[in-house]
Amino acid sequence: MDLESLKKECLSCRACALCETRNKLVFGVGKINAEVMFIGEGPGEQEDRKGEPFVGPAGQLLDDMLEIIDLDRSKVYIANMVKCRPPKNRDPLNIEQEACAHWLRDQIKLINPRIIVCLGRIAAQKFIGEDFKITREHGQWFIKDGMMIMAMYHPSALLRDSRKRPEAFEDLIKLRQAIRDYCTDTY
Repeated sequence: MDLESLKKECLSCRACALCETRNKLVFGVGKINAEVMFIGEGPGEQEDRKGEPFVGPAGQLLDDMLEIIDLDRSKVYIANMVKCRPPKNRDPLNIEQEACAHWLRDQIKLINPRIIVCLGRIAAQKFIGEDFKITREHGQWFIKDGMMIMAMYHPSALLRDSRKRPEAFEDLIKLRQAIRDYCTDTY
């Protein structure tokens, strides 16, 4: 199976109630064999309209953050834990996360990244540990299933509280160094 086939299957998913209210499925975008994968929690309003992750104000900030470390969407893969927008941009419920988990697992398997960056607490708790605290553990590296995993503040959190931006910048520098040390692609 390839990503396009997986996306076609995902389009017909009815595993949770989020499919009833979505405008568009938000599957993922970027380089098919990216060594770096970013994972957020779920699509927002703009993403639901366009069918692409991180295209609203938080996505514009993410693009700026990538540019700081000489990356862009053509070099990475970006996805969310859930593929349909939770109402009013609320956190995805555990039942919704579980209903979508196999889609994301298959995406990760097909892309086979060396590095996963969790954007925000929700993704970090799923990938790093249930008791993960974003304010305390952002920017730290964890190794799971042979992949390096780091969590950063979600770009929307940085839009709400600009005082966290210096910490996010430090995390970006750590990410850039890990890419230089562990990735084979020319970034």
